[in-house]
Amino acid sequence: MTTVLVLNGPNLNMLGVREPGVYGTMTLAEIEARLASLASEADVSIDFFQSNHEGALIDRIQAAYGQADGILINPGAYTHYSYALRDAIAGCGIPTVEVHMSNIHKREAFRHQSVIAPVAVGQIAGFGDKSYDLGFSALLDHIRRG
Repeated sequence: MTTVLVLNGPNLNMLGVREPGVYGTMTLAEIEARLASLASEADVSIDFFQSNHEGALIDRIQAAYGQADGILINPGAYTHYSYALRDAIAGCGIPTVEVHMSNIHKREAFRHQSVIAPVAVGQIAGFGDKSYDLGFSALLDHIRRG
């Protein structure tokens, strides 16, 4: 069975409360429930992890080595500067899709650069909570095409 790890970085536990004009009103738990349903329909095992701590995210990526077939990640602010997170993704060799609810390329200049994108299969940004669905679908397609 295909296994996907969904990682969420700092402040994403506050979805639904945090800047609803930018991120909408859907909570992380609601997004995870929808992804779990999509995974069930696709006969995929799915695991969720959120942390506000860079090291905890890195530990979870490393623990996925040999266990997960793909990673769907919203690194939050770590997108723009966490070379350690980037190196963990590159080092594990697990296909990874980066997702963002907002279009990071239309926001403040410091958000335009992703240090994660160069080691990811692709990036989905700007579709609100649907970015997760699109990223999950793209990741599964990539995994199944081998």
